Amino acid sequence: MDEAILLKELQYKAVKSSGPGGQHANKTATRVELSFDVENSEAISENEKARILRKLTGRINKEGVLKMSSQDSRSQLANKQLVTDDFLAEIKKALKKVKPRKKTKPTKASKLKRLQSKKKKSELKSSRKNPLK
Repeated sequence: MDEAILLKELQYKAVKSSGPGGQHANKTATRVELSFDVENSEAISENEKARILRKLTGRINKEGVLKMSSQDSRSQLANKQLVTDDFLAEIKKALKKVKPRKKTKPTKASKLKRLQSKKKKSELKSSRKNPLK
């Protein structure tokens, strides 16, 4: 993955932000929407594209475009930086390879400890019983 080329392929669009905010929110376009065409990207390899498409299926539309947005700040520039940082973090997370889990067996000592605690609990509960029955 070439991050410099990746950042050049991003497309930004500023739109009006939703929610409360009064006059400022009603007249300025502070929400930033980021679009990234995963399938036609030159910054990532075919293997990486497949991994991204598989891991981020919920965020990628039918045309193969990843869309993200940010409206946390009142500043368009700050929102652009936030959405870019989120995008890079999401891509890096999707490309990270997960280590396979190694199966392990419990040790002999842990088995004995478990059985002793079960025995102790059993004796404690049996001592609570009514002796007349």
